[in-house]
Amino acid sequence: MISKAQPKQLLLSEIFPPIHGGSGRWFYEVYRRLDPGSFLMVVQESSQDTHEIDSHYPHPILRENLHVDERILSNWTSIRRYQQISDRLRNMVRQHKVSAIHAGRPLHEGLVARWMNIRYGIPYLCFIHGEDINIATTSRELKILTQSILKNAYRLVANSNFTVGLLRNDWQVPEEKIALMHPGIDVSQYSHLARDPGTRKYTNAGDTVLLTVGRLQKRKGQDAVIRSVAKLRDKHPNLRYLIAGVGEQEADLRKLVAELCLEKQVLFLGAVSDQEMMDCYRECDIFVMSNRAVDKDCEGFGIVFLEAQAHGIPVISGANGGTGDAMVHGVTGLRVDCQDSENPVHLTETIDRLVCSPELRRNMGIGGRKFVTENFDWSRISERARNVLGASNGANRC
Repeated sequence: MISKAQPKQLLLSEIFPPIHGGSGRWFYEVYRRLDPGSFLMVVQESSQDTHEIDSHYPHPILRENLHVDERILSNWTSIRRYQQISDRLRNMVRQHKVSAIHAGRPLHEGLVARWMNIRYGIPYLCFIHGEDINIATTSRELKILTQSILKNAYRLVANSNFTVGLLRNDWQVPEEKIALMHPGIDVSQYSHLARDPGTRKYTNAGDTVLLTVGRLQKRKGQDAVIRSVAKLRDKHPNLRYLIAGVGEQEADLRKLVAELCLEKQVLFLGAVSDQEMMDCYRECDIFVMSNRAVDKDCEGFGIVFLEAQAHGIPVISGANGGTGDAMVHGVTGLRVDCQDSENPVHLTETIDRLVCSPELRRNMGIGGRKFVTENFDWSRISERARNVLGASNGANRC
């Protein structure tokens, strides 16, 4: 049993393992590398067994119902829900003598933290992921709430230079309040896995395999990749596309596959375990996520690009959002304009280029592994994380 000292700060996040999500995995990994017992993790309860995660984590984990149906405050149902969460949080803060709150997102964890700040004087920092503050500009109420959260946080942790730019230019956040901290990965867990036909689980020997990992939502662009596969199937009859993830677009994506008669080329894997994810990477030749902006919803960074490159796999991303921080165009992969999902000419040409050039894929894979090792391994990120997250600004007055 790990000895857990009295926590001094608290992470509040609805997204945390075993719940899938790039931000949750980021929190799990970054906080477990900070001084044991220095944080209290207040995260979403789960129907899955969490004993293995919770019992071995270096900080105490409290699982609560943190879900809020509506992030706004314009109805009594939402106000009561926020009140319930803040009351529970206040008890934890008192019991554990917490001096600051780290909010996983502006809305709704940041709104809870702001509430606690107003009522009890508890300082807070907030993680910013890009798409969250972009979407907030589409609603007057969301914009007002987000502005208050950003203005009153003592620090805003941005995941990419793209997100830093949004904070500076769209929200006029002072430079000194923003801390850039990229997500990281444990490169030692990944390797350039040999393409051994005997170990294939989803495809056959001789196939060239595309892979997308992520929630099935419009901004991830799985539909554009499907249309590109349709355009390339005559030229590349052994091209296969694996889609890992679940989400609201699944029915539409399956319908598109049926309309284009691609049932043999496209395989939906659903939610995958860590081991199944390794099987996917083992068979993958090109990782592709043709992310695009959809009504201000965008990709703020893209941890999956780091994972693919750590495996020595070349990557293709959309030119929108913060994915430029997660790869090097022309060296580890290619960024292309993916806004036109109905006729993805640039994406199709880029996939074709990599399928036709195993040597280019190999060189980009080598470059990607080097890039991630030198810039995103936790040995590089951890010191930055300690500086950004280690000390609160203000005293607990609860």
